[in-house]
Amino acid sequence: DTPTYWRSGSQDSLEELALDDYWKEMEVIQYSVDPEPQEEVQLRVAEEGEQEEAWLTEAGLATLFDESASDGEDGMALLSTLTRTQAAAVQRRVDTLSQTLRKRSKPYSVPNVRDIFRRQRQRVPSPTPTEPYMARSLALSLSLSLSLSEGGAETETDINLEVSFSEQALSYREDSKVTLPVSEADDKLPDFKLLRDKTGMTKLGDLSPSDMKKVHRLVLIEMSALFDTAGIELKTHKPLKIKVKETGLFGVPLSTLLEQDQKRFPGTRVPLILQRLISHIEKEGLDTEGLLRVPGVSTRVKAVCHDLETKFYEGFFPWETLKQHDAASLVKLLIRELPHPLLTVEYFSAFTSVLKFPTKKQQLQALNLLVLLLPEPSRDTLKALLEFLQRVIDHKEQNRMTLNNIAVVMAPNIFMFKGFRRKISEQQEFAMATGTANIVRLLIRYQNLLWTIPKFVINQVRKQNMEDQRKMNRERAMKKLLKKMAHDRVKNDTQDRSPEVDNGIIRVQAPQFSKVSMALQLTEDLQASDVLSRFLSQDSSVSVKKEDLCLYEIGGNIKERCLDGETYMKALLELNPTAEWVIKSVQR
Repeated sequence: DTPTYWRSGSQDSLEELALDDYWKEMEVIQYSVDPEPQEEVQLRVAEEGEQEEAWLTEAGLATLFDESASDGEDGMALLSTLTRTQAAAVQRRVDTLSQTLRKRSKPYSVPNVRDIFRRQRQRVPSPTPTEPYMARSLALSLSLSLSLSEGGAETETDINLEVSFSEQALSYREDSKVTLPVSEADDKLPDFKLLRDKTGMTKLGDLSPSDMKKVHRLVLIEMSALFDTAGIELKTHKPLKIKVKETGLFGVPLSTLLEQDQKRFPGTRVPLILQRLISHIEKEGLDTEGLLRVPGVSTRVKAVCHDLETKFYEGFFPWETLKQHDAASLVKLLIRELPHPLLTVEYFSAFTSVLKFPTKKQQLQALNLLVLLLPEPSRDTLKALLEFLQRVIDHKEQNRMTLNNIAVVMAPNIFMFKGFRRKISEQQEFAMATGTANIVRLLIRYQNLLWTIPKFVINQVRKQNMEDQRKMNRERAMKKLLKKMAHDRVKNDTQDRSPEVDNGIIRVQAPQFSKVSMALQLTEDLQASDVLSRFLSQDSSVSVKKEDLCLYEIGGNIKERCLDGETYMKALLELNPTAEWVIKSVQR
């Protein structure tokens, strides 16, 4: 009998879809010859306390169990930004670790962080002169939380990025559940949309590495809080170290593929072999019936695989001889033969647990957080794969490959990696079939939403940066005082000078243009795209396309952020009044 959690998430989607293609694909996988026999990744469930210790370390909160850790002040700044559900997630893991350490009679003194969380709940700090918009944003978040719990105007297909997902989960009501009639066509899913914000959407790749480090820690805490709030237990797996191929194309780690590629083409983010296979399939045409479903000829695929291993990097592989179905089979082979799964061992169980959430909106929120947590190589490769799959689906009238067809065929290639598929029973495999296909379906259908960093996370990053700035200001003030005492006055401290903001005028810097700066009068309707257009209209000598340029918000309460074209500049200035504005090439 199929486990309840798989049934509950799939009744409105793949229930009537025949899974014949799934089992055919599993049969192809089972009888396909491995490119080269090698040691399989072994999954190990973390021991008691080990999971919590690793979690707190990854979250930047190691000082909560190890006073010698180096993240003390950063950890305190992080704690000060947490919501009640996020704080509860941290407290739960601290308590579990504390109990484990006591059982082991370890001499650690685990601090009680309840007081920090209690103070955080009881007081809302009064805004400083540089925080007026953030204060209003907090008030808006609270009012939105109330409207959610009281049945406000927000529709079931709106995804609210202003309020923590785990806080929204507290307000979940049975009658708000999204349900679809079973009789609807297989590709019909709700048209979820992100509620736009005047300060602009933030996508992966828009932020500086230092801010992305903060994002990762916050998202890890938020993801755990969301699962905790829904009562979904997560067991983190750890990969045991194994010997893997150190060269080649198939059956090698993603990191190895990228290292090989970057030696030839610096900056490569998606394996060249995957890019080349996809471009070949698209060049031959996406109208081929059964694309990705019809397997290539086994003996021919094996021979092509060998030829690619020896000729790909030298440029001698005869691409004109590669058949369309063989190329599609190689794409699937490349993904499933990765020694470590594309979705990573660490987050594999979280991905497979997504359908335990009661609504599709919550399932998407969980997927959004999990995508943000993936390492860059996995995330970039997954994005390239999903975009390709969507382009295949766009030709469904010709190739007869709908969203459901693609999801069913790709699910075993993404989820049934070698170290996993050979260790589960037939009953477990059957239970996972519909569930994993549904997860792939959601990843493909809503991929444009999943690479967005929620506004509430960005606000928490801004708050941490403001704490860092206050610390720097205190240190700077101390240094100035010491200099003054030594009669070495600094008359012109350019570091303390704010960017030009006078009567709603900002100065935008543009080093690439002949007119390197321009003063702009802010209006309610002025957007980031308008700023770019004004510069381009006055400088015809610039060869860079508008889509390759970005207006960056730099400094103040953010390190660096590439602005969405629909960002309203006046609203953003209120949020970050000391930022500088610079036009430069997109850094992705």
